Amino acid sequence: MSPSLEVLLLAASAAHLGFQAVVTVVVYPALASVRREDWSVAHEAHSRRISLVVGPLYLAVAAACLATLLDGPSAAALVAVGGNALAALSTALVAAPTHGRLGSRGPEPALLRTLRRADVVRTLGAAVATVGALVALG
Repeated sequence: MSPSLEVLLLAASAAHLGFQAVVTVVVYPALASVRREDWSVAHEAHSRRISLVVGPLYLAVAAACLATLLDGPSAAALVAVGGNALAALSTALVAAPTHGRLGSRGPEPALLRTLRRADVVRTLGAAVATVGALVALG
């Protein structure tokens, strides 16, 4: 695998991990503390604002992973791609639909727990990706 792709994969994976850490430690706890009567407005604002970061970040991660796969990745780079894929799948299959339900039903405790669990999976996936990319860089 080319050194420039290894750097790209590490940069995208590390940015993803940093983003996920902020969501886990700052964003979701703040969202969970919103009063039920303020929920609709707060959740709508969160969804609108976070998409400005999530969209470009996930595109960069996907591009780095695709380029890595096309270049003939090392085993460590495959671990990085797998970690990023785990985070993306958790987002697509659990977190995004849960946000949809939270938007329509409000801050139900079971939905908030589901969102936090999906967030743990995403953060672990991003951490695995970052470690794999770091090892691939050598």
